[in-house]
Amino acid sequence: MPPVTDAFAAFGLPGTPGSDTFWAAARGPVSIPARDGGWVTLFLWRGSEAAIAFESWSEQVPLRRWGGTDCWYAQVSMPARLRVTYQFLVADEAYADPFNPVGGGADRSVASAPDAPDQPHWPVVGADDVLPLPGTRLRWNSARLGGRRTVRVHPAGGGGPVVLLLDGDDWLYLHPAMAAFDSAVSGGAMPPVTLVFLPAKDRAAEFGAGSGLWEAVRDELMPLVAESGVTAELDRLVVAGQSLGGLSALNAALELPGLVSRVACQSGSFWWTPDAKDLPDPLDGPVGGAVAARLRERPDLTGLRVAFDVGEHEPRMLPHCALVEALAEEAGATVRVSRSASGHDRAGWRHALLRDVAWALGDEPQPLAHLATARQ
Repeated sequence: MPPVTDAFAAFGLPGTPGSDTFWAAARGPVSIPARDGGWVTLFLWRGSEAAIAFESWSEQVPLRRWGGTDCWYAQVSMPARLRVTYQFLVADEAYADPFNPVGGGADRSVASAPDAPDQPHWPVVGADDVLPLPGTRLRWNSARLGGRRTVRVHPAGGGGPVVLLLDGDDWLYLHPAMAAFDSAVSGGAMPPVTLVFLPAKDRAAEFGAGSGLWEAVRDELMPLVAESGVTAELDRLVVAGQSLGGLSALNAALELPGLVSRVACQSGSFWWTPDAKDLPDPLDGPVGGAVAARLRERPDLTGLRVAFDVGEHEPRMLPHCALVEALAEEAGATVRVSRSASGHDRAGWRHALLRDVAWALGDEPQPLAHLATARQ
């Protein structure tokens, strides 16, 4: 890491820190190669004392003040091929990075190492941008789950097989999935699809096994989609989920194979067991959790097509995911395995989402397939 006297010059920022010249040229985050590999990345904040909170990968990083100026900064050692969501914490408030044009919601930004792979089809949106919403809105008052929720539906390319996006509000309001799928369809990277954005009311309760979520989807939500007037091929359903959503997506295929036979799973929480919440660290439980135990019973998964992806920057997830991947394949599923340049973070999962949905539909065009990494 460069000495503090070179804290800004090494990153190409002119002028005295805290001066008008300096702030006029300020941008961030800016990365330079680290001596031992990876990157040293400079983050800047103008104002009062603050810290950086990362979505995953790193603990909170306090900022240092330059002299008596309003310039606060941190030089953060980052690994190669990392894309991560972060925000600045000031007292009890969270803010996006005002020097970074790449947002991940109103109070978040996205930092990418210079060697982070491209994410085709995902537009750059700022923290202040308001993302467009699908025109079709369904009011789902679930008798099985209780409560009401708003489900948005979008026919990308005119509509086709249903792609059910778990944690749908994140893909509506934080990351522009509607625009990304539209671009992928128009570019020939996948066939037309009908996106159904399913919000979660209580992730921990709904995404665990036996919650009744998938019976409610089958008996209540899918009929609403059928009646919406939007073109939707209900006999071809892809469920896409991340983290606990990835766990739920695979559980759906195990519990209701007649409903779900295609899954795109990023960083599935396969450490989960019914008593995981009682452990000091849930990831220290049995490898593969409850799903691995179920797969050891050798269910017949012939006909299931499931794409597994996990981030290369979340090493503690790898044993859990690798075991479930192997057991699913042994049970007869058609399995695709990849390791993406991400942590446990939607900013890193975005490319895998498009690529793996396309593969789950039985279509794996070159523009998305070329970034997949073979099983390690």
